[in-house]
Amino acid sequence: MKTFLLAFVLGAAALHAQDYEGLWQGYDGEWGHVSRQLVALAEATPAGKFAWRPAEGVRSMSEVYMHIALANFYLLSVTGPKLPADIKAENMEKAVTAKAEVIDWLKRSLEAVKTAHATVKPDELRRKVKVNGRDATVDGMYLRIIVHANEHMGQLVAYTRMNGIVPPWSK
Repeated sequence: MKTFLLAFVLGAAALHAQDYEGLWQGYDGEWGHVSRQLVALAEATPAGKFAWRPAEGVRSMSEVYMHIALANFYLLSVTGPKLPADIKAENMEKAVTAKAEVIDWLKRSLEAVKTAHATVKPDELRRKVKVNGRDATVDGMYLRIIVHANEHMGQLVAYTRMNGIVPPWSK
C-alpha cells in the first residue's frame, strides 16, 4: 500500500510539473496549449534540422511547420477571414525553409486562429460553409484546425526525438 501511495504522489507531482495550462479549458485553452507547444518545439529545434526529413518524399520539419501555418490560414478563410496577402505561391510549403521565417509564419497563423475564434459568436458557429466541395459548419472548421495542429504536433515530436531533441515540456 505504501508503494502504491508513493507511486501515486510521485505521478501526481510529475503531472503537475508539466505544462498543462489550457488543457480541459475548452477550445481556446486547448488552442493556446497546442500553439505554445508548436512554437516551443520549433524554437528548440536547431536551424540545421529544419531541412531534416525521415525519408525521401516525406515532408521535412520546415515543410510540416509551413503546412500547419498554411492550413491554418486556409481553413480559417473558409469561415470568413481573408487569406494574408503575402501568401503568394502554392509552393510556399517547400519554398519557406529558414527557421526564423517558418516560425514567423507559424506564429502568425496561430494568432490568426486565436483572434478569429475569440470574435465568433455562438450562433455563428452553426453557420454552414463549403470546404473542398463539401458541407461543413464554422464550428466544424475550428475543430478541424485544432485536430490538424495536434496531428502534426505528434509528427513533429517524433521527428525531433528521432534527431535527439527533447520537447521542452518533457524535460
